Amino acid sequence: MLSNQVLQKTIHEMGNILECNCSIWGSQGELLASVGTEKSYVKESVKGFLESLIEQQRAYTSQDKLALFPVENEDELIYVLVLELKPDREALKYGRLCVSQLQSLLEMNKVKMDRNRFIQNLVLNNLMGVDIYNQAKRLGIRTEQKRVVFLIEPKGENDEIVLEMVRGIYTTGMGDYVTAVDNGHVILVKSLETEEDMSAVNEMAHMLVSIMNTEAMVNVRVSYGNLTNELQKVPQAYKEAEIALEVGRIFYAEKEVLAYQELGIGRLIHQLPESLCEMFLKEVFDGQEGSIFDKETLSTVNQFFENNLNISETARQLYVHRNTLVHRLEKIQKLTGLDVRVFEDALTFKIALMVSDQMKYTKQKNRK
Repeated sequence: MLSNQVLQKTIHEMGNILECNCSIWGSQGELLASVGTEKSYVKESVKGFLESLIEQQRAYTSQDKLALFPVENEDELIYVLVLELKPDREALKYGRLCVSQLQSLLEMNKVKMDRNRFIQNLVLNNLMGVDIYNQAKRLGIRTEQKRVVFLIEPKGENDEIVLEMVRGIYTTGMGDYVTAVDNGHVILVKSLETEEDMSAVNEMAHMLVSIMNTEAMVNVRVSYGNLTNELQKVPQAYKEAEIALEVGRIFYAEKEVLAYQELGIGRLIHQLPESLCEMFLKEVFDGQEGSIFDKETLSTVNQFFENNLNISETARQLYVHRNTLVHRLEKIQKLTGLDVRVFEDALTFKIALMVSDQMKYTKQKNRK
């Protein structure tokens, strides 16, 4: 089925060319799009036409100042086209041309939907290797092409706007495919030129964020995985983008663009078994997941880490006396036995905080 927007645009073009009122009706006799005022006798004529199709399989009928045509796709009645003009040979010729136009649009839409379903099944890894090759060949999708998979997550409830915006920017005619597999996530499988590298991909991701912010007024987070040259490796690239998005939620909430290759230690911690995480936290925080520290202490130590363990610079940025900062850091040492002014202890403490965040996220996720 074609969208209401496409139907309305098509019927207006037909009306302008033929210089007559015309309309498109559904297979149940409902008006879908029209040019000119709706007339009750047209509706009755469509109803009678549909009944005659069932009984006699007639392909065309005419009444006084009306010509009605069935629009079929794969032997299934989709629409009824009504032209409000004298039903003569000219009307028959014009009607057949209009029907052909609608059938072409239906066929193009079918191919588009087939491609969309194929991409959905591809990223979800629901296809065997031979199926990927055969279906891609049938749908005109290149199996060997440099690609990247972007995963776009709106921070609000405007995922439909994001989906339409991305579809408007990237068209399948250029070898790009936009789809969605669940609520809240938009997937863009983007074809790349041979010379385009990770730097270019990073710029594309930032551009997507910027466009959504300025034009759609929607805040989004964009992630992407490694580049791939083979269609059958797209599922792995999608999985990497998915991991990047989840790791970003846990450890890098302030980041709007997340690259799988740049997740660092966060990606490693995300892949640790839960039992190992619990054992580590028990050793460092006595199993309390970092809850033994107040917000001031955590804010102070994070600022200290960002300044590469520089006490003077951290005190200056926090607007506190150096001794006050030292006192806060020593408070951590009393609770954990770790002196975060020493690199090795600082590293252990930082990892423990990240493991704690991972465990909190896992528990919240399991409760949903």
